[in-house]
Amino acid sequence: MKSIDLAQRVITMKESDTIRMAQLARDLTAQGRQIINLSLGEPDFDTPDHIKKAAVKALADGYTKYSPVPGMPALREAISRKLKRDNGLQYSPSQIVVSNGAKQSLANLSMALLNPGDEVIIFAPYWVSYFEIVRIGQGTPVVLEAGIDQDFKVTPGQLSGALTNRTKAILFSSPCNPTGSVYTPAELEALADVIRDHPKALVISDEIYEYINFSGHHHSIAQAPGMKDRTIVVNGFSKGFAMTGWRLGYMAAPQQVADACTKIQGQFTSGANTFAQIAAVEALDADLGPTIEMNNAFAVRKNLVRDLLKEISGMRVNDPKGAFYIFPDISAFFGKTLRGNHIGNATDFCEYLLQEAGVALVAGDAFGAPNCFRISFAASEEDLRKAVHLIKNALTDAP
Repeated sequence: MKSIDLAQRVITMKESDTIRMAQLARDLTAQGRQIINLSLGEPDFDTPDHIKKAAVKALADGYTKYSPVPGMPALREAISRKLKRDNGLQYSPSQIVVSNGAKQSLANLSMALLNPGDEVIIFAPYWVSYFEIVRIGQGTPVVLEAGIDQDFKVTPGQLSGALTNRTKAILFSSPCNPTGSVYTPAELEALADVIRDHPKALVISDEIYEYINFSGHHHSIAQAPGMKDRTIVVNGFSKGFAMTGWRLGYMAAPQQVADACTKIQGQFTSGANTFAQIAAVEALDADLGPTIEMNNAFAVRKNLVRDLLKEISGMRVNDPKGAFYIFPDISAFFGKTLRGNHIGNATDFCEYLLQEAGVALVAGDAFGAPNCFRISFAASEEDLRKAVHLIKNALTDAP
């Protein structure tokens, strides 16, 4: 068959490394290898029963038709209540847009806000899709790097130096994927103080890991004085409620932005799954006990993996305060040869560990941090202990 002339946007688009590594792990498993897959950002917990029962009831009650493009009124009202209850933020239901996952919310924003030449400042390490989502919207990503020595958090001075009259938005997550770092209220206020001097710049605050937080109550930059009308809060149900396959995310935004994203979504997917949205009302309004239990389990696993990784010579590890990732700096291994394998970068490092140790990880290059790699501790304590043991053995250059 003759080669098809594909769009330039897909030719230049980088494949998601998290998905690529997960597929490599599945391929090796299919070949009979025993692989511990710590590459994907997905809770290993099941969706709580009361949420699943609400979905079954919604099906029985006939919630099987199209939903309104920005979401079912009942869910938008529940999200409005949640934002007031948990975050002290007052949004009307009309300012909320429910999408097919938080990723679609980010894509909607990229297409609704960006014109060619518009810059989006992205805090690095960043979630793997931020960079490409900005490029799809014809924006220009401007990456600000923060290494392990500053707990992977961008400083106000860095932000001040990057803001220009072309800056359309600032995009970051807290708690952060991939680092687990959490910006404190004082740090968010310091960033807001810089942003206030640039009234045209919006903030896109990805708060999908809000409920997986080991540092206390979640804080949003939208809570800082004068920032709510400048901030789009993006959140969803996949992480805090173990609802990854349900594909439900949302944004809370200034009305003009919400209306623009509804317009975009109406031409791409229309409304999200109707009966899943009814179940999501239950998730937000019911007791958060299962979410709290999951968070507590992740906290125990974090301490376990952090302490085990610190025992590996050459690996620098910080103490993440949220999400379910640790992001070690492994630059000390670059230039070394392990069991005949030259380790030139983080990709070499992760591919070596996949083949030699049978542990699937993701290289930091995918997150704008080439000295690091991401390990997810959304797995059993038994698997985590075994995985770190295998990693430690593989990094000992035995014959």
